[in-house]
Amino acid sequence: MASSGNVKVVCRFRPQLANELSKGGNSIVRVDAGGTACQINGQRKATFSFDKIFADGCTQEEVYDYAAKPIVEDVLKGYNGTIFAYGQTSSGKTHTMEGPNVDSEERGIIPRIVYNIFSYIDLAPETLEFTVRVSYFEIYMERIRDLLTDGNVNLQIHENRERGVYVRHATELYMQDPEDVMAVMRSGAERRSVAATNMNDHSSRSHSVFLMEITQKDTIKGGLKTGKLFLVDLAGSEKVSKTGADGTVLDEAKNINKSLSALGLVIMSLTEGGNRQHVPYRDSKLTRILQESLGGNARTTMIICCSPSSYNEQETISTLRFGLRAKKIKNKAVVNVKYSAEELERQVCRQNQTASFSVACRSCDTHVRLLSLLAR
Repeated sequence: MASSGNVKVVCRFRPQLANELSKGGNSIVRVDAGGTACQINGQRKATFSFDKIFADGCTQEEVYDYAAKPIVEDVLKGYNGTIFAYGQTSSGKTHTMEGPNVDSEERGIIPRIVYNIFSYIDLAPETLEFTVRVSYFEIYMERIRDLLTDGNVNLQIHENRERGVYVRHATELYMQDPEDVMAVMRSGAERRSVAATNMNDHSSRSHSVFLMEITQKDTIKGGLKTGKLFLVDLAGSEKVSKTGADGTVLDEAKNINKSLSALGLVIMSLTEGGNRQHVPYRDSKLTRILQESLGGNARTTMIICCSPSSYNEQETISTLRFGLRAKKIKNKAVVNVKYSAEELERQVCRQNQTASFSVACRSCDTHVRLLSLLAR
């Protein structure tokens, strides 16, 4: 079963930060009562509309329920799904995706997804058998590094008919419960590349991808459904004059901005009437990995994270414009299902029986009409 639809774009404004207030920043954003449009009232005036806009007083649960929960439900039906956070450095992406504490109401999207998936599995009929497999890697300076082991520092991207686009030799671990997954996430987070900048004391210097693959086998009806869920925390776009980056941190910033520019070019190619046969997915590791998420076989939600402060007006407007372009991307998702040879044979038999019955009915109908004519 195929389903077409646009990428869903959700905008989230965080509260102003202390450094913004110290620079004389004031809030220039007003979100309308319906939560789908916002006005920027700074040096420039502009209005933007998205599927949903969350003001700075929203809760983590509200964001999860709208932005992530429908994707999780689709993945459990066998679709591929992607949720990723985009925005300038220190705009609240990691807070939205992970949260400061997985055991509190401030936990982010990923912990909520993990616990909800295992709750679904616990309540599922005994005739369904589940496996949950995870991998976790980052794209740092255009090199893919495995976050679940210390050895794999330059993994390669491959593609085949069976798996689609995938990262070869990335560590894959089978999970038994949500605590296993959260332990893996903590272990991976400790290996992520971070640095202190003027904008963020704990700035991510890489794009991270946490991949969950949920397979369910129906022991009665047959068939194997597999849904892949990509959870992506993009490194923030940076203005070097504000971050004060130099040395290695400056090189990191250049690579971050370069890969985000490649992402922008892919989105432009998909949405501005160009030839979709020449979408530049291969221009960066990030866009190659996200190929199915952008214009392919996936249900995708993009969360654009923004500052409401006049101090970051230019960066916020740039992020909002990026979100407007992403809204136009159309995906065509299909359920990923496989059947055993025995189940395929049963389906063919059922189709043949249906066809035979249809032929018999038509023959019977013809015979009745002949008898009716003879009776005249």
